[in-house]
Amino acid sequence: MAGREYRKSVNNQADFKVGVYNVIFSVHTQQNRLLVLLIMGQKEPFLNYWSLPGTLVIQEESLEAAAYRILAEKIRVKNIYLEQLYSFGGPGRDPRESAYNYRYLSVSYFALVRFEEAELIADGVTGIAWYPVQQLPELGFDHQQIIEYGYLRLRNKLEYSPVAFDVLPEEFTLGELYQLYTTILGENFSDYSNFRARLLKLGFLSDTGLKTSRGAGRPASLYRFDSKAFSLVKDKPLMFI
Repeated sequence: MAGREYRKSVNNQADFKVGVYNVIFSVHTQQNRLLVLLIMGQKEPFLNYWSLPGTLVIQEESLEAAAYRILAEKIRVKNIYLEQLYSFGGPGRDPRESAYNYRYLSVSYFALVRFEEAELIADGVTGIAWYPVQQLPELGFDHQQIIEYGYLRLRNKLEYSPVAFDVLPEEFTLGELYQLYTTILGENFSDYSNFRARLLKLGFLSDTGLKTSRGAGRPASLYRFDSKAFSLVKDKPLMFI
């Protein structure tokens, strides 16, 4: 009896195709908006629907290599943060499953770039555009869910990790850092004075002694992220905000 049940379970094993999708967030600080990169679908089942940039994993390619390949094909940017997000593989998430007798597993990554530095690559697609996270069009597949999950992860990362410094210029003002946080978290997460005091107290922002006159107002001090100082405390529980 047990043998028959085992053979039945083996015969019912699913065949999977593995894809990688990137949730590429961009911070447009001048417009105070968090954006996500979408591309227009060029074939069924979601022809002419917007979706996340993605690809099937090719032979002898790692998941991370596939994620970076997507980035290289869709965007040119110097400073970027990339991290694996989650695997989405529930039955019925892809309409092609019944037709081709495959289950589709999507391993998602999320990335963060600065809008001002990012150049989009339109080669091979009918449409590519940044959309505000709060104003998304109707999306193909379960990409709305993937974006929501990525947004939650990004917000959490800002609270306890130095992810913001991966996309800021090497030298930045505390005002620019604060603007990045408010764009992602909303303007009510902290007032500037408390934010400034907390970040400086953590001890891994180094004052360069230089000032900049970017924008209006008095010249502001320029800081650098001190990775050596951060390495001494990175294993301790930290709250950036």
